[in-house]
Amino acid sequence: MDAKLDESEDGALVAADDLAAREAAYEKFVWDNLKRNYLGNYLHGMLGMTGFRLVNAPTFLPAYLLSVSGSNVIVGLGLALQQLGGVISPIFGATKVEHRTKVMPAAIWMGSLGRLAILGMALAGWFLSGQPLVWALLFFILMFGVFMGAQRVVFSLLMSKVIPISRRGRLQAWRNATGGLIAAILAWVAGKYFIGENLFGNGYSTTFVFAFLLTSAGLWALQLLLKEPEPPTTRPQARFRDRLREFPALIAQDRAYGFFLLVQMLATSARIATPFYILYVGKVVGADGATLGLLSFAFLGADTVSNLLWGYMGDKTGFRAVLVVSIVGWVGATIMLLNLHTAVPIFGAFALLGASLSGYMMASQTMVLEFGSRDDLPMRIAISATAESITATAGPLIGGVVAEIYGYDVVFLASLGFLAAAFVILVLAVKDPRRRLRA
Repeated sequence: MDAKLDESEDGALVAADDLAAREAAYEKFVWDNLKRNYLGNYLHGMLGMTGFRLVNAPTFLPAYLLSVSGSNVIVGLGLALQQLGGVISPIFGATKVEHRTKVMPAAIWMGSLGRLAILGMALAGWFLSGQPLVWALLFFILMFGVFMGAQRVVFSLLMSKVIPISRRGRLQAWRNATGGLIAAILAWVAGKYFIGENLFGNGYSTTFVFAFLLTSAGLWALQLLLKEPEPPTTRPQARFRDRLREFPALIAQDRAYGFFLLVQMLATSARIATPFYILYVGKVVGADGATLGLLSFAFLGADTVSNLLWGYMGDKTGFRAVLVVSIVGWVGATIMLLNLHTAVPIFGAFALLGASLSGYMMASQTMVLEFGSRDDLPMRIAISATAESITATAGPLIGGVVAEIYGYDVVFLASLGFLAAAFVILVLAVKDPRRRLRA
């Protein structure tokens, strides 16, 4: 009997030593290939986010939908469909990669389909008009959301595999800053020359083609440069419905993560007002192509500058502090827009909104990587993405109906309420996960 126990103990020790050796080899691979992986992630983020910002900025797409449909409800429906696409696809994405040692092939496939959806929006504008154009845009916006939801899981997982936690903030700072600078300049050019001059017969389509080319270039750079390690452990492959049943237990494992998830859902609900900022400006002061370009420049330019602050602040203090400051700034921008109706304060409100939303996005997407175990990371990213998408789906659609019936002021006040609730929970109930990792 004692001999059997000794053999069992020896086997456990050998297994533990083997796992430790594989962990050490994994860590060595990460640091040995950090320069090229850092460059690949930087180029992918810089070029990709440049293009995606042109689509996701609260200016061009809402204004385009309103111009072709004449309805606030259609504007809200379009943004709701984009978020709806991201409700289930992150979970499917996670179940397809969490058991794989290499996830880059799935990243290329999902990323390419998302970029083709942008190209579809552009081509629809050139070849369709009237109601067919509206329906085509809504379809491609939905597809964009579907593939972006899945892509978010895979590319976040890739970054967590190849970039050490102490380097993630500065990487995101510089790639977002340079990408934001290009996007801000391109947004001004697009507003003034593409849309204002109706370049090639449809300025919005021309803008979306530029977005497609930039995002595609970023994906090619990542595919060329990235060297992906094989993790020491992975989860066994599981069925989609089985993983769904495990959600409550996964959330309950970490109380701070559960409250963080609630903060994400409330902050995402606050986006009920985001697509209507530019429409509100058009109502109170007017918004031609030049104004669209200028306010997009303010939004994206502030995003550019603030990313340097957010990245280094997050590396130094943890991203919980970034989340707190960005929510406060978001509240301030909304209050400014509600009460100050001249050119300079409106420009300042869009700049503060751009800085705050970039801080929120960086903090929320980085903090989720720091809770729990590595093997559960794909599904944890998926849960957060799905939770955000559920609330973001209903938000713009409800916002469009409320704006149509009660006006933009009521939509903005609802957004402020969600932000206030998110702030209180964040301050009182969410502990910084990085402190536990350091401990």
